[in-house]
Amino acid sequence: MKRSKAIFIRLCTIMLVIAFCLYLYKKELVYTSLFTFLVFILLIIELFYFIKNTFLFYDKTIQAILQNDFSSDFSKHKSYDNYASLFTLYEKLKQQQNEEASKNIIYGSLFNSIETGILILQKDTSDWKIFLMNDYFSKHFEVPKVSKWHYLKNQLPSLCGIIESQNFEEIKTTLEIRVNQQDQQTFVMQSSRSKSFNQEYYIVLLDSIQKVIEKKEKEAWINLMKIISHELMNSLTPIRSLSQNLHELVQQESLSKEDLEDMKESVFTMLNRSNHLQEFVESYRKLAMLPSPKKEKIKLSELIESSLQIMNPIFKQDQIELQNTIAFNRVLNVDKLQLEQVLINLFTNSIYALKEKENKQIILSAEVKENRTFIIITDTGYGIEKEIEDKIFLPFFTTRKEGAGIGLTLSKNIIEAHGGYLAFQNGADSISFIICLIN
Repeated sequence: MKRSKAIFIRLCTIMLVIAFCLYLYKKELVYTSLFTFLVFILLIIELFYFIKNTFLFYDKTIQAILQNDFSSDFSKHKSYDNYASLFTLYEKLKQQQNEEASKNIIYGSLFNSIETGILILQKDTSDWKIFLMNDYFSKHFEVPKVSKWHYLKNQLPSLCGIIESQNFEEIKTTLEIRVNQQDQQTFVMQSSRSKSFNQEYYIVLLDSIQKVIEKKEKEAWINLMKIISHELMNSLTPIRSLSQNLHELVQQESLSKEDLEDMKESVFTMLNRSNHLQEFVESYRKLAMLPSPKKEKIKLSELIESSLQIMNPIFKQDQIELQNTIAFNRVLNVDKLQLEQVLINLFTNSIYALKEKENKQIILSAEVKENRTFIIITDTGYGIEKEIEDKIFLPFFTTRKEGAGIGLTLSKNIIEAHGGYLAFQNGADSISFIICLIN
């Protein structure tokens, strides 16, 4: 408002000066009127620079905002009411930039502390540019933090080649990358594509399989030790208690009939718990001393038929309908006896899962993808509860009263010894176990 008043006062002054100049001219006071006219000219010039400076101040401030330059301090201009809205806008944008900078620092710290290679690309017309590359990616692959895709392609041709071959679409695969003539390393790669505010981004995550395996192994060992310690304590605690009781009875000078009965029961209980411990250790020995596969070439149909020949009587007894949908044959290089054991273990699990179901059905299928054979056993049982999904392959973990808890673990170890993997998929009204064998 003060600037507006200043301009209004100047205009009024100029009007009065020009009126006074005309009055003097009519009175034939030529020199006085000329002097007054000169004052008028000076007032016009002063008004021009006053307005120019006002707009120049606005222009400089807006330019600073457009260039994200928030280093200026407008505290000395606070008295200028005309600039109040401009100052408010400037301070608000300055605060937003500071908040954005703080967020970027935090996000950058998070990305750089993760032991996963993170690469984010941004679409730049028809090409891509590097939007973000975290420290792990840069250090692990010994790549400088470049800004252009073709620079990265020169450094990591194998990775960039896979991304380009898939036309920058979503990928989930494993790949081997060699860094500076070192041994090839295997990575799990996941990528996704997203769009935000008309900008396209392509996100690539790379995890070292070795680190994934080490993490899983550590978790597995922790869980395994919990189970082993639990089983040992369940047997050792009563044995120790009964041993103390026997020791006290033996110290007596004479034994009554009741004491003898107690001793017999104690010895019988200790024998049972010892037998249980022996069975437990024997189960563990089976897992720990799994022999190497003796591979031979065998047809898929022959492997399936020999397994079903063993299981068919049980299927009939439990009124289970088996659908064998495998319509092709394929030669596998496997240990026949070990693979039969895996199939029998999985069929046995399906039988248990179908006990309480009216519609008892097992579907056997297979498919070939990228030189890999997948054998799939699907049953219409209740599936696996989410709470125990990460435990079903742990040794000695079981939901069956009569189960030993080594069937799935043994099966998983056998398939992995063949260079493949065993996985499962939970459905709404079914569960599938998938055997993957690499030919």
